[in-house]
Amino acid sequence: MKVTVERAELLRSLGHVHRVVERRNTIPILANVLIKAERSKLSLKATDLDLEVIDAIAAEVSPGGSTTVPAHMFYEIVRKLPDGSQVVLEGSGDRAVLSIRAGRSRFTLQTLPESDFPDLAAGEMSHSFKLSAGDFKRLIDKTQFAISTEETRYYLNGIYLHTAGGAKAQTLRAVATDGHRLAQVELPLPDGAGGMPGVIVPRKTVGEVQRLIENSDAEITIELSQGKIRFTIGDVILTSKLIDGTFPDYARVIPANNDKTLEVDKKDFEAAVDRVSTVSSERGRAVKLSLSGSRLVLSVTNPDSGSATEELEVEYAADPLDIGFNSRYLLDIAAQIEGETAVLKLADPGSPTLIQDKDAKGALYVLMPMRV
Repeated sequence: MKVTVERAELLRSLGHVHRVVERRNTIPILANVLIKAERSKLSLKATDLDLEVIDAIAAEVSPGGSTTVPAHMFYEIVRKLPDGSQVVLEGSGDRAVLSIRAGRSRFTLQTLPESDFPDLAAGEMSHSFKLSAGDFKRLIDKTQFAISTEETRYYLNGIYLHTAGGAKAQTLRAVATDGHRLAQVELPLPDGAGGMPGVIVPRKTVGEVQRLIENSDAEITIELSQGKIRFTIGDVILTSKLIDGTFPDYARVIPANNDKTLEVDKKDFEAAVDRVSTVSSERGRAVKLSLSGSRLVLSVTNPDSGSATEELEVEYAADPLDIGFNSRYLLDIAAQIEGETAVLKLADPGSPTLIQDKDAKGALYVLMPMRV
């Protein structure tokens, strides 16, 4: 095998695939990236047995062939090669090494045979639809922060992607929750997505897709079945297993009758929460919101270090109310608000609060209160 390829192209392609490879591997072949050269194309493939990424780039190939090399080391070598250089990859079947040449630099890497490399066979995909990459990235960006990291509740370790709404206005909806907060975002149902099964896309897969979307105007093809999902973005194909579990009935925790409406300038509110939470304890992180008339007082009291208060002008016409929240969760949700005004719909100090963007439709957030 002999391949000549642009360093920048090779680095970009390796950037797409090498992240999938876990740093610690008990199975040696999973630490490697599969390199396949044929018909003026070089394809790179990496997997962790749950997730697989394939990318292809143009290359001069004579002759073709395939092998596998350590993914992270290969990436680091290419990253450190001079800008603008041509990289020559050469492998010989009898010696288990791949030589890498660029300018005056020479490297040889130990290889493992291609026949050992696992294939994440996708099988038949029952549904396929296309979306603009920008729209799908928004679905992910606005819900990802609420994915649970608690491994025991594995069915919450991803984004629940499913169809929702009535027969006339069906939507594609993404939901994530960790039990303390919930994020829900939806967009009009794309052609081909009708009747798709509800699927839970794992946290790692969500992060990889997010990083693969480099151009919001691009188109992304999504194919899925009960057990797998595949994303095609340009020349990159990401296939992933889905979380095998049942997502809880999240609609039950979305409050419908919260009658106290608070409207606040998003930037002022975010900055004030951030300032007063400076004195909060790592463990507690509680911030108290005291509402009365058009006045909101944010306060934090930490017995070990001190206290802080800040006052904001707001729009609020209901009865006075004191309620507490985890300041970090409040900031996470505030960061998702795109417009100038955040709307908080409250009930009482012990009930969940609904938070929305006054301008943007299709997104809502739920936050459980804290005792303060």
